Amino acid sequence: MDIYIILQLIIVSIAATSAMTLFSYAASASFRELYKEPVLLTFMLTKLHMELAPLTKSILAWLLHYFIGLLFVLAYYFLWVRNILPVSFLSAFLLGFISGIIGILGWMIMFKMSDHKPEIDFKGYYFQLLLAHIIFGLIATAVYSLSITILILAKSYVTV
Repeated sequence: MDIYIILQLIIVSIAATSAMTLFSYAASASFRELYKEPVLLTFMLTKLHMELAPLTKSILAWLLHYFIGLLFVLAYYFLWVRNILPVSFLSAFLLGFISGIIGILGWMIMFKMSDHKPEIDFKGYYFQLLLAHIIFGLIATAVYSLSITILILAKSYVTV
């Protein structure tokens, strides 16, 4: 994996995670519920009794959120370059759906680990989370697909 591909995957993960997060914040505002993953991650870090300043917990939660997005994109990339799944709308939807199920299971485990649960509509949160991950999969695939052309051009004209 060369520097261009690493940069490409970082850009893809930032775009997809940002789109997903924007959707979660919009759903939060629309339904007047707490569906904001970074805020919930901050809550979880607090409930795990991590001795950190509130701002540090918030920054750590945001970094963790984007790091998890990068892990999903790396998994997608592996599936694409091994020709296990094509870079297509259908596979983007499927990857997003599967990522959503993984995300829901992850949050269920984290909520079980914590003695204090946030006062949220869990069914609504999980449904929103599934939709957010489908958006993640669609955006990740679209940005990856578009970036392939840019990557080819960059490799042709730029040397590092």
